[in-house]
Amino acid sequence: MVILGIDPGLQATGYGFIDAEGGQLSIVIAGDIRPPREEPLAERLGFLHRALSKLMQRHRPRAVVLEKIFTHHAHVTTAALMAHARGVACLVTQQHGLPLAEYLPTHVKKSLTGSGAASKDQVARMVGQWLNHLEPSWSRDATDALALAIVHAHAQRAQRHLPEGMVVG
Repeated sequence: MVILGIDPGLQATGYGFIDAEGGQLSIVIAGDIRPPREEPLAERLGFLHRALSKLMQRHRPRAVVLEKIFTHHAHVTTAALMAHARGVACLVTQQHGLPLAEYLPTHVKKSLTGSGAASKDQVARMVGQWLNHLEPSWSRDATDALALAIVHAHAQRAQRHLPEGMVVG
């Protein structure tokens, strides 16, 4: 099953497609989408929408995973801007008829590294270990997106091993 993780942002939206078959995880593709900074907000969101749509059409994920919005009172503006990009990702997911899962950043970090306060470098190293591949050219946005996809793959696998009616989460 191909899973798409998305780390939304207006400066850069990270994406990571993984294939989770038979308990093995492998990288399909990862990168980031960088809308032109000089364009108005609506144009940047349209750019992001088109790019995500093309990626979904090309790689045909079976599920999409996003980071849940988490904000500190000192970063409200950043959260509001990220919410625009997150809304585009939700819209594209719905337009492609795909299920959407969401995880808090602390949950992703703790699941991969054992610490909810792990650094982006620690998360990136663990992504490389889980996928047996770490591309030096991947941005932190791309490795965060891959981390989301990995955590979801593990949650889905755990869900399949539970008695019927029980839910992971």
